Amino acid sequence: MPRTKLIFFDMEGTIFQKTIRTSRGNTAPSAWTLIAKHLGEKALGEEEETKERWTREEYKGYVEWMEDTIRIHKKYGLTKQFFYKVMNSVKYHKGVKETFKELRERGYKTALISGGFKAQADRAQEDLLIDHSFAACEYFWGKNGKIKHWNLLPCDYAGKIDFMKLIMNEHGLMPENCSFIGDGKNDVYLAKEVGKSIAFNAAPELERICTHKIKQPEGKEDFRAILKYFR
Repeated sequence: MPRTKLIFFDMEGTIFQKTIRTSRGNTAPSAWTLIAKHLGEKALGEEEETKERWTREEYKGYVEWMEDTIRIHKKYGLTKQFFYKVMNSVKYHKGVKETFKELRERGYKTALISGGFKAQADRAQEDLLIDHSFAACEYFWGKNGKIKHWNLLPCDYAGKIDFMKLIMNEHGLMPENCSFIGDGKNDVYLAKEVGKSIAFNAAPELERICTHKIKQPEGKEDFRAILKYFR
């Protein structure tokens, strides 16, 4: 097998610990749900309804779903201070920082693609010195601490592929020179696009199509387990 030169990573549940264990339909647990949960029972209920609509394919795409969910954040008074409190509450999996350091020393390029929030991706990129990062939602805040505007990228589900191919092309690499590591059913699309894919304590849908899988007991996850696949 050709040597990997570029490694793509999912964010939530992969480098960060899972914060929400269950979700409806074909959606993956995420910080979107975590924020709704913190905003209260009514907000969470409305957010779950958007997932039902997603499962029924009632949205034109991921951007439209995000716009509907942002409406909920605004309705229930999400503030900048509260948002960053939630973002910063999520912990890395054990061994994540050591793993990225080792991958850099071994000469690998790294890229993060997430359907989550840019604030969380920025945190990971700075802490782990990731080379490239794409996240779906960036919030801009008004002087009153409320949501003023947003920037949305369709980088989840099948939309992740376009961002993956963009970075591949920039580095002049073929799929066989790239790897992907993820955990959710929404990561199936990326896993199919590379030469090597690793399901990290992942959903069954992802495990079935990955070239490798890592299964660890809940609460004892250690991200360093991926290093054996990148000599």
